[in-house]
Amino acid sequence: MDTTNVKMREAVQTIDALITPSLLLDRGRLERNIQRLAEHARKLGVVLRPHMKTAKSIDVARHVFPGEPGPITVSTIAEAEYFAGHGFRDITYAVGMSPASAVRAMELCRRTGADVKLLLDSVEQADALAGVREATGITPSVFIELDCDDHRGGLKPDDPKLLQVANRVVAAGAKLVGVLAHAGESYGLSTADALVKAAEDERFATVRAAETLRAHGHACPIVSLGSTPTAHFAENLEGVTELRAGVYMFFDLVQHGVG
Repeated sequence: MDTTNVKMREAVQTIDALITPSLLLDRGRLERNIQRLAEHARKLGVVLRPHMKTAKSIDVARHVFPGEPGPITVSTIAEAEYFAGHGFRDITYAVGMSPASAVRAMELCRRTGADVKLLLDSVEQADALAGVREATGITPSVFIELDCDDHRGGLKPDDPKLLQVANRVVAAGAKLVGVLAHAGESYGLSTADALVKAAEDERFATVRAAETLRAHGHACPIVSLGSTPTAHFAENLEGVTELRAGVYMFFDLVQHGVG
């Protein structure tokens, strides 16, 4: 769904005339979903950094940010390039980096002035940042990924490797901007009590890791967490600075099953 094809969209008056696959959205529901989580984030005192991997649409992004572009999350470099091309500058690439993807992200930063933040959880990835910086002339901004539940990725907050990775990020000449977690287990839950607990587990893990890093001289200004289920059921985000979620804009049968 893109504004480059407005004439074609305006010519389509009925469902029978649509060329499939096509995305049809109920604008009222979309806007209510967007506003509900935005208000929840405001009440909890955190920045909302929407994940645009589901929408992949500047039209939807403009509903999320009706004024100026704001902070977003993406899951591919292609998504980062697309949204940077539409004026978004504060972008978190929330997939573990490879040297090739990191170089491409930094080249995007150089071309557009965007700040594309990278994600890693290993010494090997941290060591690769020196080459990324040398190849592009851009200092990478980096999150350390945390494992707050089922080890889909990241380090446990008490893992000794946490400090090792942080130190190697700095040694490589990159900027450590914070820690990031995603409560993937929340999609397997179906009760309010379980989701509240998952949200608190996620918060506790990220805040604990941030405190450890700060105690050892790393500023760790950003503490980022979120999934659509935990974002809605979080009751306390003390120590957290930003909340991420994506499918909340649409909701679907998966979310219905989660509860």
